[in-house]
Amino acid sequence: MDPKAVRGLLEAVAAGITEVDQALEELKDLPFADLGFANVDHHRALRLGFPEVVFAPGKTAEQLVSIVVEIDRHKQVALATKLSPTQGIALTQAIPEVVYDPISRTAVLAREPIEQHGRGPICIITGGTGDIPIASEAAVTAEVFGNPVTKLYDVGVSGVHRLLSRRAVVDSASVVIVVAGMEGALASVVGGLVDKPVIAVPTSIGYGASFSGIAALLAMLNSCAAGVTVVNIDNGFGAAYAASLINRQGMVHAK
Repeated sequence: MDPKAVRGLLEAVAAGITEVDQALEELKDLPFADLGFANVDHHRALRLGFPEVVFAPGKTAEQLVSIVVEIDRHKQVALATKLSPTQGIALTQAIPEVVYDPISRTAVLAREPIEQHGRGPICIITGGTGDIPIASEAAVTAEVFGNPVTKLYDVGVSGVHRLLSRRAVVDSASVVIVVAGMEGALASVVGGLVDKPVIAVPTSIGYGASFSGIAALLAMLNSCAAGVTVVNIDNGFGAAYAASLINRQGMVHAK
């Protein structure tokens, strides 16, 4: 449950609309529900502001479906990441309302429109088209967490004029996520242009000497542009999570 849902339940009890026993039934699985193979953390949204997100690798289709159903049962938005095509198809067959995106490898189940909480847009920039799957994971995550998102794809340093021609989009953002493979230089370029947090995501895209993203990771960690923070290789979710926390700073949460 998120803070808004708990507040609504308590107000309903106080107003005599909801019986105490009914409220206890809704709260009985807090802080977590034991499914035997997983402990679903229903208390996470109360503690952190965002519900638990499901990391799909290593889970059977049946386990994945059960976890998403449990999250949905508590009226929280369910987000799963890094799904295989088999998992995505199984999830949509079991729960037709799930939106599965094979590009970002995400699945979302949202029964209600997602409220926006961020101070401004999170701008997601990629070096090349090959980086789009990881950028898309970041975009879906940021949107599920209530942020407006802008995108600038395929604007890498081999044609930096493509980025410079869209400076207005970058400048209007509150937080910037830069997703790049190869040598990872784009994060330093963007970090030297903007006066806002830049979160760099190295991707595993590149030739042999890129070492599946290690070259980009090391380049981003050694960026000469102050203010660039780096997450792990191909971790679009982690970048969007951090960007969402930054984007909420100073905001008054809906009650």
